Amino acid sequence: VRDFVDLAFQEAGIHIEWEGKGENEKGKDKESGEILVEVDPRYFRPTEVDLLIGDASKAKKNLGWEHTYGFEKLVKEMVRADLELFERDKYLLKGGHKVMNYNE
Repeated sequence: VRDFVDLAFQEAGIHIEWEGKGENEKGKDKESGEILVEVDPRYFRPTEVDLLIGDASKAKKNLGWEHTYGFEKLVKEMVRADLELFERDKYLLKGGHKVMNYNE
């Protein structure tokens, strides 16, 4: 998760500095010191494990599947799409239109 957060914020021009461990870990904006990421135990799975590793070798062997997207490329595309969405919503609000609530 930390790698994803680092890449996502970097794509938005923000560099995260991590402190603490486990449930007390926080990600702060290196420049401002503002806490931007905190662990929320409500999202832990009841039988949480420390490490999950996917293995695509069976798909490669049986289906001839090959990945076409790397992790960094995927994160960059996700962040750019979100930033475009926020920019669109900004203009809709400015024009007096309603926008969707994307929060949980």
